[in-house]
Amino acid sequence: MTVPAILKNLRLPVIGSPLFIISGPELVIAQCKAGIVGSFPALNARPQAMLDEWLHRITEELSAHNRANPDRPAAPFAVNQIVHKSNDRLESDLATCAKWQVPIVITSLGAREDLNTAVHGWGGITLHDVIDDRFARKAIEKGADGLIAVAAGAGGHAGRLSPFAIIQEIRQWFDGPLALSGSIATGDAVLAAQAMGADFGYIGSPFIATSEANADQAYKDGIVAGRASDIVYSNLFTGVHGNYLRASIVAAGMDPDALPEGDLKTMDFGGGNGSKPKAWRDIWGSGQGIGAVTEVETVALRVDRLEREYRAARARLAL
Repeated sequence: MTVPAILKNLRLPVIGSPLFIISGPELVIAQCKAGIVGSFPALNARPQAMLDEWLHRITEELSAHNRANPDRPAAPFAVNQIVHKSNDRLESDLATCAKWQVPIVITSLGAREDLNTAVHGWGGITLHDVIDDRFARKAIEKGADGLIAVAAGAGGHAGRLSPFAIIQEIRQWFDGPLALSGSIATGDAVLAAQAMGADFGYIGSPFIATSEANADQAYKDGIVAGRASDIVYSNLFTGVHGNYLRASIVAAGMDPDALPEGDLKTMDFGGGNGSKPKAWRDIWGSGQGIGAVTEVETVALRVDRLEREYRAARARLAL
């Protein structure tokens, strides 16, 4: 399997997933300094001009870290672009990414050949998230360099397929960079993802419960207290199926066991506001793997824990 040079030599084969509202410069910088890819949605920077400020800060702080730590440089960072037609910021956000030559662009909810070409023009790579093999093929046909397979159990917008099914179908024809998303919260799970054929684990929910995450304390505590049975899969909040914490739905005055069906037409990323603010501010996204998260801690400590678990899992299998 072929992995681009920019994704080689990570401390751990892990990409921190972009978290709506939650991922900002503090979280991204901490993830990259810890040796894993950090990422954030461009739409988190509001107003749009703030994206330039964020990329300036991230670039400068990681460069300073690399000068001070030549033996342990930071991992690259990524910016997530929502390619849905209602995102009226896409072109301006892409121009800002071009200015700072963002090394990795993660695309969601639509694949565009011109976007991939633009990123390649400044030397970056693109990874596209997909929920099945059909969308995976379309993304590669349109020039994406790699894929993020979003399986059942992933936090936020998530697919329905078993990770075994989606990985094996994609690997029948694609040998490029492939990350797996869906309930990955331990180093053991990262190794399992690789055993299935993925190159990287794509981890989101465990990083909500970190000091650097831009999340309410109640949200962080909910991740720590939650189990897989506390996750509700619904398309009500954005029109696309996703996984959410049951307690946040109850707190919003709704019955998580009797939610009506949503409508794809309600998805709206216009005006720089992202999808419905309530869907990410009050109704909290979370994956099914949170049972492994037992405390709120710094990103550095979380990555240390992941590395210990990963190495122990390899040792058990004598790898």
